Amino acid sequence: MESKKDMNAENSKKSLMTIENRKKLLLTGVSEVVSFNDEQIELNTNLGFLIIKGRELKMNKLDVQNGDIVIIGLINSCAYTGSDNKSNKDSIISRLFK
Repeated sequence: MESKKDMNAENSKKSLMTIENRKKLLLTGVSEVVSFNDEQIELNTNLGFLIIKGRELKMNKLDVQNGDIVIIGLINSCAYTGSDNKSNKDSIISRLFK
């Protein structure tokens, strides 16, 4: 039998992505919105760094406590990248502004 701690650790790593007709994206497991504009949204999730690209993107609903987000607009792509890419990006930016 799994303990509550094991179940909570397993649930914290879960993430669900649903895209409806390329116009609405529902995502769970979001820990942070890194940046956003009408063509790209960057998020930290339980499963890694996620980049969503499209047109006229808007965050319709953001529930920080539960990690849920709803994005509307034309969804062109969703790509997870390793955490190494984000830290390299941060280090380059930090080097430029030193």
